[in-house]
Amino acid sequence: MNTPPPPLDDDDPNAWLAQRDALRQLHREVLDEPVPATLLAAAGAGGGPRRADATWLRWGGMAAAVLIAFGAGWIANSQWLRATGSSARMARAVPAAREFVHAATVAHAVYAPEKRHPVEVAAAEQQHLLQWLSKRLERPLRLPDLSAQGYTLVGGRLLPGSQGPRAQFMFEGAGGERVTLYLGSLDGAAASGSDETAFSFATEGPVPSFYWVDRGFGYALAGALPRDALLALATAVYRQLESTGG
Repeated sequence: MNTPPPPLDDDDPNAWLAQRDALRQLHREVLDEPVPATLLAAAGAGGGPRRADATWLRWGGMAAAVLIAFGAGWIANSQWLRATGSSARMARAVPAAREFVHAATVAHAVYAPEKRHPVEVAAAEQQHLLQWLSKRLERPLRLPDLSAQGYTLVGGRLLPGSQGPRAQFMFEGAGGERVTLYLGSLDGAAASGSDETAFSFATEGPVPSFYWVDRGFGYALAGALPRDALLALATAVYRQLESTGG
């Protein structure tokens, strides 16, 4: 049996230290004993839910990060596919438009200087000309009236194109200057890349031209005229064909 500590003198600090040492000596065998297994088990059971919650939080955070990364990757991939698809359509459409305009200006340079045979069918057979070319191009064609601009119809002809038959209508001014309206269908790639376009001015061919695309059908007005004069004629052609559905 351990000896109890001596009575405490409240006014003596050394007495407090002596009592502390005496208490440690009194219960030394208890302090030196290992923690009972039951207490350890109870402590472990008490911390289990917290550890489980922490584990679930870690796994949940990882899963959320994976989902976010997957979602971001999916969106980026979709945008990339749309961008590359659009770029591919534009890449196919640009050469088609260039070929169309170049063919229009070459045809003008070849036939506009002709004196005796500038056209296959003359203006005197306008009805026959429209029926024939509409059938060959598989589309109802309309002829613009440019008399208000000082130009009369000379006639027209059928021409070959890289994507099918094309037509050329020729008009002549009072001074003998000629302009030609070249038209034909563009392929699906060109139409899907640009189903409708504003007027575009081109100078790459033998003569300048204004061209546009309307519902997959290309139009090019070519002639050796100043840009403003050619634009005024192209605008008149566009407005008339648009109003008649041609």
